[in-house]
Amino acid sequence: MISPRMDQLLGHVDSNYASVLVAAKRARQINAYYHNLGEGAFDEFPPPMVETASKNYLTIALEEIAAGKITYRYR
Repeated sequence: MISPRMDQLLGHVDSNYASVLVAAKRARQINAYYHNLGEGAFDEFPPPMVETASKNYLTIALEEIAAGKITYRYR
């Protein structure tokens, strides 16, 4: 079961496709942040923007979208 629910995500993104793209990109950024923590490269990747008990990067990204912390635009 996905947490947060899809109806909560769709309030902050245009479509299911957009939620997948935004969450995948943000999960990669979170992954890079944690892997670069020991190297001192804090400027390049932002840390997670929500408090969560989850260690799954995709779940953290989805929670950020549901909380309205992530904005995006199409090019």
